[in-house]
Amino acid sequence: MKPTEEQLPAISAEMETKTPQEILRWGWETYGDKLTMATAFGAEGCAIIAMLADITKDIYLFNLNTGYQFPETLATRDRLIEKYGIPIHLVGAVQSVADMEAEHGGPIYGSNPDLCCHNRKVVPLSSALHGFESWISAIRRDQTPERAQTPIVGWDRKFQLVKINPLANWSKTDLWNYILDNDVPYNPMHDQGYPSIGCWPCTKAVGAGEDDRAGRWAGTAKKECGLHVLNNEPAAVR
Repeated sequence: MKPTEEQLPAISAEMETKTPQEILRWGWETYGDKLTMATAFGAEGCAIIAMLADITKDIYLFNLNTGYQFPETLATRDRLIEKYGIPIHLVGAVQSVADMEAEHGGPIYGSNPDLCCHNRKVVPLSSALHGFESWISAIRRDQTPERAQTPIVGWDRKFQLVKINPLANWSKTDLWNYILDNDVPYNPMHDQGYPSIGCWPCTKAVGAGEDDRAGRWAGTAKKECGLHVLNNEPAAVR
């Protein structure tokens, strides 16, 4: 039986001692084809795809193809598909990058990054999640202060469905031990000083001692694209 929203906190507490594989298996057994996953092919997402491949090949996986992704990111998608045999669909905004930039008189990733993320990520994700009852994310609590209270399983008020975070209580060491021990394909940019990889205009390598997400929207207060926080709609769409 699928849990109610009120039952999720107790389930999440129980899941704290489970492995990510056990959490994912619970998700698949509970929601079946109503479970999906969005991935940007970060190290965490690659690890989860490897785990899912041992559970089911039938889950609908997708990537938010913003039009600004690094070639290495899309090449990682190809390697994951080849190794694990699970299709990973590309989901994009209705409006092309060229049309969006023409409408605004040029790129907006520098002048209004919140609106850019909203148009290229948040709106397409909302559309892609339509009809599903649960989605898997790859966030970890130790990545940012905003993610520190992430439950293993919880109600996603932004997108109105259950959100499963199987790596929430994993450390960076846990993650990379799994990837290396299991020969999981990952983005080679991780070996070039890019611990967190988003769109190419808004991602840079980080220096020694910097936070893993210091290279995302560097020089600004922005640390999230809007998928994993509730209230960050840009003023232009409020």
